[in-house]
Amino acid sequence: MLIRYGYEITIDCPQQTPLVCLLAIHEERGADLRTPETLFTTPETRTTTYRDLFGNRCRRLVAPAGMLTLWGDATIYDDGQLDPILPNAREIAVADLPDECLLYLMGSRYCETDKLSQAAWDLFGAIPPGWGRVQAICDFVNRHISFDYQQARSTRTAFDAYNERVGVCRDFAHLALTFCRCLNIPARYVNGHLGDIGVPVVDPMDFSAWIEVFLDGAWRTFDPRNNKPRIGRIVIARGRDAADIPLINSFGPHVLKGFRVWTYEIQDLSTQ
Repeated sequence: MLIRYGYEITIDCPQQTPLVCLLAIHEERGADLRTPETLFTTPETRTTTYRDLFGNRCRRLVAPAGMLTLWGDATIYDDGQLDPILPNAREIAVADLPDECLLYLMGSRYCETDKLSQAAWDLFGAIPPGWGRVQAICDFVNRHISFDYQQARSTRTAFDAYNERVGVCRDFAHLALTFCRCLNIPARYVNGHLGDIGVPVVDPMDFSAWIEVFLDGAWRTFDPRNNKPRIGRIVIARGRDAADIPLINSFGPHVLKGFRVWTYEIQDLSTQ
């Protein structure tokens, strides 16, 4: 299947402001692109790219004073399969984990493992290790937090979400991956495009957040917000939590003036 995805974001800066943007899809999906990713800025602004410590593609630019619009669009091939469910996938003992996984056992800006460790073991410690335990964590988080766009807050941590019981997809992800880390299961934060392919239209299109958990020697997708397999995930970036991979990191004040995201199936390139 073919998926068209993109975004249009407008910000207002009171002065020239350096930006780092994480809006391009992860390079692992580069071979699946059927039309190249296109980026336009209005007004036209010079940009450069680099890769961060987590391997994500980042774009640098200096926004002029006033309005700046970032517009991107592309079409990608997807196999159309639901996220796999692997009930026999095993946890890996900490001593046997690859070195690169150890970072994802640690606490981070939004994931206070020290504050939630006891709760994690009380809630999930008796569940047999493996896929089932991670799924039990996602089931709990999905029930425990009420989704509410109006309650979004950039400073809410996993501990806050646990106590406030409200949030958006990033809060679901932060709480679930924190519980995993407390139980010595590596877990990382993911953001990207996720349309409504195969499900009823419920919410306005937006960038989404989910998690990947290291089980049986590979990173596995879990989604505590939706808590069901989905079609057509398009990864943009991965990190320890949302602080590592903001869509726009501005080194100065700005005001968001416009935000639009699209992700939908098309039949062929002529229908774009």
